[in-house]
Amino acid sequence: MTELLAGLDVSRETIEKLKSLESLLAKWNPAINLVARSTVDAAWSRHILDSAQLFQIAPFRVWADLGSGGGFPGLVIAVLAEGRGSDARVVLVEADQRKATFLREAARGLGVRVQVEAQRIESVDPLAADILSARALAPLSALCGFAARHLAPAGTAIFPKGQNWEAEVAEARKSWKFDLDVRPSLVEAGSVVLVMKAIVHV
Repeated sequence: MTELLAGLDVSRETIEKLKSLESLLAKWNPAINLVARSTVDAAWSRHILDSAQLFQIAPFRVWADLGSGGGFPGLVIAVLAEGRGSDARVVLVEADQRKATFLREAARGLGVRVQVEAQRIESVDPLAADILSARALAPLSALCGFAARHLAPAGTAIFPKGQNWEAEVAEARKSWKFDLDVRPSLVEAGSVVLVMKAIVHV
C-alpha cells in the first residue's frame, strides 16, 4: 500500500497530515458516523489510500467532491494538492450539517484550504469543476445528473465503484451518453474507478 504514496511522490509532512486525518476520523466517527464503523480500523487503506489513488488521474484547478462525509476523497485531495504547493480549489459538498462541521474543523486542523458547501447537491450553484468526484454516494445514473450540473464542459468525473459497476454502467447508459475509461482499483480487488467525460442526457 505504501507504494501508492511513493508513486505519488508524497512528502513526509504530507503523510503526517494524512495520518492526522486518520486520527481525526477515529475521534469524530463515534459521534457522527462519518464512515461505516466496521471500516474505521482499516481507514488508512479503505479510505485514505483509496482516495489518494484518484489524485493524479487528471489535472485540475477546481475539484468538486460530492457527499464528502468524512472527507473522502475531498480532504485527501486537498492535503495532496497542498503538499504539491498547488493553489487549486477543492470544494466539498455535504448537506449533513454535522459532517460539514467536521470537514471545516478537520481542514483547519490539517492546515489546508477547502470550500465547504453545506447544502444539497441540487441546490449548489453550478461549480464548473475540472474534476468531480463522489464516493459511495448514489447509483451511477444519479451521479451523471450531478456531473452534468457541476462539471466544466471539458471536465472529468471520477467515481469509484464496487463489483456491481457493470450493471450500474448499463443502467446509466439508458439515460446518458458518456466517454468511459474503466481503471482497476489499486487498493481493493474487484473494485474499479470509472473515469467519465462528455456526459450528456439522452
